[in-house]
Amino acid sequence: MEVVPEFVEVEVAVLRPSRPCGRLGLSAKTKGGPRMTDKQNPVSDAASRLVSVPVGEGGVRLPEELTASFDDLTARFAEHMGEGLMAASVAIGLDVLGEMMSAEVAELAGPKGRHDPDRSHVRHGSEAGSVTLGGRRVPIRRPRVRTADDTSEVRLGVYEVAHAEDLLAHHMVGTMLAGLSTRRYPAALEPVGAEVEADARGTSKSSVSRRFVNATADQLTALMARPLGEQRWLIIFIDGFSFADHQLVGALGVTEDGAKVPLAVEEGTTENKTLVTRLLAGLADRGLDVSAGVLFVVDGSKALTKGIPAVFGDQAVIGRCRIHKERNVMDHLPDAEHRWVRAKLRTAWAREDSAEAHRELEALARALQRKHPGAASSLREGLEETLTVTRLGITGPLLKTVFSTNPMESMIEIVREHASNVKRWRDGEMALRWAAAGMEAARSQFRRIKGYRQLPQLAAALEAATVHKPGLLDLRHTA
Repeated sequence: MEVVPEFVEVEVAVLRPSRPCGRLGLSAKTKGGPRMTDKQNPVSDAASRLVSVPVGEGGVRLPEELTASFDDLTARFAEHMGEGLMAASVAIGLDVLGEMMSAEVAELAGPKGRHDPDRSHVRHGSEAGSVTLGGRRVPIRRPRVRTADDTSEVRLGVYEVAHAEDLLAHHMVGTMLAGLSTRRYPAALEPVGAEVEADARGTSKSSVSRRFVNATADQLTALMARPLGEQRWLIIFIDGFSFADHQLVGALGVTEDGAKVPLAVEEGTTENKTLVTRLLAGLADRGLDVSAGVLFVVDGSKALTKGIPAVFGDQAVIGRCRIHKERNVMDHLPDAEHRWVRAKLRTAWAREDSAEAHRELEALARALQRKHPGAASSLREGLEETLTVTRLGITGPLLKTVFSTNPMESMIEIVREHASNVKRWRDGEMALRWAAAGMEAARSQFRRIKGYRQLPQLAAALEAATVHKPGLLDLRHTA
């Protein structure tokens, strides 16, 4: 069935005060003087009176000159309405940007054409520049200002905000993580009008790819350098995942108020001791404090269960993921045995008395020993660590959070979803970049963990078990 688009007529009321407003000059020629570099003077003081807040915190305040009249802007808007509301808005937006830059220049160097012997800055022509607009670069002419003694050039605050590379990189990373290829990137951009589109740049396959690589490399660097000593970490989930032949191990932390934070990701060929030690040592180097006890919930990897105490000592409390343990046991059993064994496991783990739970699990292992020795051996391996959360007295909603590595696996699923369109993993660095970008994207979707109101009790139990009563969590005496 063919779908015919509907047209809706909208009435727009526009204020029309008296004074005319100029337009952004897109064709002025650069006048003399050296080009400005990143090493020259910081953004001007005048910018603080024009730019209300930094990028990402609310935008930019209009100067008074632009609040007086909108006759020219209204005409400019109507001229581009045929291309759509967005294109019309972009057209007058560029005009407004030009006026804002002119207003900042006037505040620095005084009104144009009026000589002021005491002025501290002077106009210095204009040069080619560009601003970020809807995921592309749009060329403009930007005015230049230098100090009156001609020693340095002043960056205009309005231009610096509009020019910010972070805006473009953020848009590109978000688009790529949503599954769009570099080749199709221009098709997803908002329409900005034929006049602007004709001069726009930065949307080619190579340009998008280059910016995505740089932006995700920055995200990886930021993830792996984030200081950890400023927070009280109560829980750290660690689990492995892979991209093609690249094995990765990631860590997800939980703060004392229940916030989930991606902590690190490392890459290797297998989830071995070297890879795990690199991850754990990195956390320690960045200030992870376990002196009051931290619960590490892991998937059962021997490299992890040996590496955690080697790096963090007795203050690191290890909890084994029960879901992983159940799967491992089931892998050694025929399908006909799954139902009753699973029921026995879950009944034992539901006990609030850890000694009773331990006895029931040992009884199950003995029952399996003769017919299925592999399942019995798998159950006994790390059995004590599956009861760590019971020994800590964790119940209710918080127990559902910490008895498995599900919070970490949920993040991994988001990472995999964002990278689902990648067909060829060139190297480990590429795998790390995509993983870091996906982890940061997942962070924006996080909510506090279930049972966060019980975290003070967990903190007290961890401190009691590791500081006041060392050995409290050692279950070997009950075997």
